[in-house]
Amino acid sequence: MLQLRAYLPAERVQEIVGTLDGMDGVRHAVRAGASAGGSVELVTAEVEPRAADHVLEALDRLGVPPTEVSLERLVAAGPVAAGPAGWFGSGDALVWAEVVQTARENARVFAQYLVFMAIAGVIAAFGVMNRSSILVVGAMAVSPDLLPMSAVCVGLIARRPRLAGRGLAALAIGLSLTGAAGWAIAEAMRAVGYPPLAAGLGDGGLGTLPTINASTFIIAFAAGIAGMLTLETRALGVVGVAISITTIPAVAYAGVAFTVAETWAALEALVVLCVNVAMVLSAGTLTLALQRLVRRPRRPRRPA
Repeated sequence: MLQLRAYLPAERVQEIVGTLDGMDGVRHAVRAGASAGGSVELVTAEVEPRAADHVLEALDRLGVPPTEVSLERLVAAGPVAAGPAGWFGSGDALVWAEVVQTARENARVFAQYLVFMAIAGVIAAFGVMNRSSILVVGAMAVSPDLLPMSAVCVGLIARRPRLAGRGLAALAIGLSLTGAAGWAIAEAMRAVGYPPLAAGLGDGGLGTLPTINASTFIIAFAAGIAGMLTLETRALGVVGVAISITTIPAVAYAGVAFTVAETWAALEALVVLCVNVAMVLSAGTLTLALQRLVRRPRRPRRPA
């Protein structure tokens, strides 16, 4: 359940509250009180997630500025719904306004994002140099590359090219930093003689990183589906590892391969990276489009 808080002109409160009362999915519309001068009045209501986008659209049509409206998720405790509907319910529906706002934040190139991507590159590079799959998995857990990928998908579905472009730019900057960090740490380790680096990075079970086969497409597509479902389930930390399977190993492998002059293997790894990113974005965009189609609520009834 969502809580609506809207600050409305006092002379239009009755009209707007009447509109809210007549909308499907809105209940308990309450006039909470007026400002000291009496020119503004606070109205609150409980809104079902399926109706949230229509409520915001209705308030916008009524001339209420977006800065005067907020929706917050409520953590409610109550009787557990009985029967199959309670077991197999859809949970929190996808609120498009919330998704777009989250995508705007995820498309930013902020300092923590860059630090995490660089750390992921360092850890993954050690995994490649030591032929350690565990270290590569650890690097995937650190990487936040799901954030800009989800922003790209939302931008495409919302027909917001600037948002999609910002997300793609953030992803490119982050992955470039990951590869550069991997290359730098490999160069530093080679300079001090530890660990001894030589050709044949693919030994030890990592040889599939710079290769493309059927599993490359299937895994990346499945990861893209999982990534978009996190917008609804909020399992960001867990699913982020699945997304990073498609990016961090390949880009770190390329960085280390350039260090040991395995240029062809490095280029192959970068091709794998591009294919994986394309599949993830395709699957994510398709999944998000289907979510919007399936969860699109009916238009709320208008008041008599």
